Amino acid sequence: MNQFSPRTSRRALVAAMAGAALALSACSGGGDGSGGAGGPQPAGGDGAITVFNGSTGTVAENFNPFSPTALQPTLGVVHEALFYYNLAAGGDPEPLLGESFSWNEDGTQLTVVTREGVTWSDGEPFTANDVAFTFNLLWGTPELNTSGIEAEAEATSDTEVVFTFPTTSFVQEAQILGNQAIVPEHVWADKADPATDINTDPVGTGAYTVDTFSPQSYSLAANPDYWGGAPEVQNVRYIALATADAASSALLAGEVDWMSAFFPGFQEVLADEPDLSWINTPGATTTIHTCSNAELGCEGPQSDPAVRQAIYQALDREQLNQLAFAGIAQMPSTTMLLPDRDEEWIADPEATLAPETPDVEAARATLEAAGWTEGADGIYERDGERLSMTIQVVSGYSDFISAIDAMTQQLAAAGIELSSTQLAYNEWNANQQNGTFQLSMDSIGFTPSTDPYYTYFPKYTTANTLPVGESVGSNNFSRYSNPVVDEAVATAAGTEDQAVKAEQYAVIQEQIATDLPYIPVVIGSTLTEFSTARATGWPTDEDTYAFPASWKSWDNGIVLKNLELVAPE
Repeated sequence: MNQFSPRTSRRALVAAMAGAALALSACSGGGDGSGGAGGPQPAGGDGAITVFNGSTGTVAENFNPFSPTALQPTLGVVHEALFYYNLAAGGDPEPLLGESFSWNEDGTQLTVVTREGVTWSDGEPFTANDVAFTFNLLWGTPELNTSGIEAEAEATSDTEVVFTFPTTSFVQEAQILGNQAIVPEHVWADKADPATDINTDPVGTGAYTVDTFSPQSYSLAANPDYWGGAPEVQNVRYIALATADAASSALLAGEVDWMSAFFPGFQEVLADEPDLSWINTPGATTTIHTCSNAELGCEGPQSDPAVRQAIYQALDREQLNQLAFAGIAQMPSTTMLLPDRDEEWIADPEATLAPETPDVEAARATLEAAGWTEGADGIYERDGERLSMTIQVVSGYSDFISAIDAMTQQLAAAGIELSSTQLAYNEWNANQQNGTFQLSMDSIGFTPSTDPYYTYFPKYTTANTLPVGESVGSNNFSRYSNPVVDEAVATAAGTEDQAVKAEQYAVIQEQIATDLPYIPVVIGSTLTEFSTARATGWPTDEDTYAFPASWKSWDNGIVLKNLELVAPE
């Protein structure tokens, strides 16, 4: 990344920013900046704000809440879930369309009491029948049920719905309560193909409705009949930019009120802008994904646990933080949980934080104990195999690319050769899904709730992986398989007893800290910028009432409802 001295003039900083690569991480859903038409439209107008949520090029209309390519405000802003889970602060789920819930003793029935007095945006009343319809539509349409919900739903009254599961299913709680938009039966019962319908005129219960749409931008209007009271911000415009580089310039020009992106020198620039503020909410662990399982077809030195341990030991995380992440990343945990938020679930205090500084001698000792010997050029080898690996990264992810450049030198000091390849997102993603990589720069985080199950089940269990060449979707990219972990995850899934869960998560943490199929680098920054010229009430370090990122579905609806308009001067 570019580094600026404190004496650099603000004008020079702005000029440099305009040409700098904007880092839109994998979790943002942003593109590589090669998109087509469309520039920012001026923000403002009475009661209006403008949002850039990482969309580059043209926008494809899709407000189908079942679709994986739905436009981001579809979930949380237009359509709502039963409850809201705050992944920034943790805590109990907050009521939305649901008011309370309870399980039976063996975890095979979940009862939800729904909110009274809610109307759909077309004026029809919302009832528990809509909830039952939504989940039965999922149950009966496999292509919609991408999260694997196994529940038949029955509305036992206008305000109560009962979910019945074939087996103990406590772990489906967050997916059902907080990660599924409810749709109106009177609209969706007539959809010919719910999986492909783009829902151009969505009827929801959210605080906003779709107002206008074009391939460059679309706008939402406040719902005057919203059950929680009409929001103060009357219009929200979501814009696409021709390139990702344009976002920082649009922010400084007052054309964007809310965006989440990293750009070099942001601290110095924003310090001189009284109407602009920022918040950093680390929410995902930046990791080196490894294709770790030779039995499932992974090829390369990284399939040796000793190599993965040596990489972990040789990283200089403090240097990476300063060079690639502007000093605002945090130290990760081998548990893959967030040390501050998830402290109650981390069993071993020694595993809470990865070391900031490298231990090169320990890395070398780890390799030598596993039979690796140093070659004439300083790189280790074993049985004719050179300790050389390739790490893939998405072209345009400038923070990741800078980190890899530094890691190449750090690992060389420990006798490990690292080369990198920059790929288009689709190729990089396909390689991860199919296991056709050695190392990959990515991140782990943003699960339906803060329960560690939602990290451990998809990323570490044998049930969620396949041989190299077969796609695992977004699950166990590393091809990791450990029967001890599988058993502990299954035990945790079958109980609501927090003490039992903690015991099982401790077992998992001990195993994955040794095996390291995903090597923690840092807890990456999620940098979000706000303008207070038109609206206040954004999340702050003191009050993270929602995850503030402009690209984060569900949370957007909470943030927009909390904003207060600034009176014009």
